[in-house]
Amino acid sequence: MTPNEACLNLLGLSRRAKKQIAGEGLSLAAIRNQSAKLVFIASDAGPTTAKKFHDKAQSYDVPVIDTFTKAELNAAAGNKRTVYAITDRGFADKMVAIMTN
Repeated sequence: MTPNEACLNLLGLSRRAKKQIAGEGLSLAAIRNQSAKLVFIASDAGPTTAKKFHDKAQSYDVPVIDTFTKAELNAAAGNKRTVYAITDRGFADKMVAIMTN
């Protein structure tokens, strides 16, 4: 299994564990209230959306993964969204570790 596949599997698992927030508005709120531990932004998101989330995540010191397309994220998470926030430290740490190896 590739690191990308492993990370996407964990994304789906985090949804079933209810440790995931889907959508731009809710994810932005999660970053602001510091409940987001990791943010996924689709690589084919619009430039305005991507910049807004990159900037906000950087200012709140939240890691960002923008490797996956909307189609890959949607298939893994089961929602049609561009941005996902992971609210569990364990899931977030494992996903970051997988993607940085």
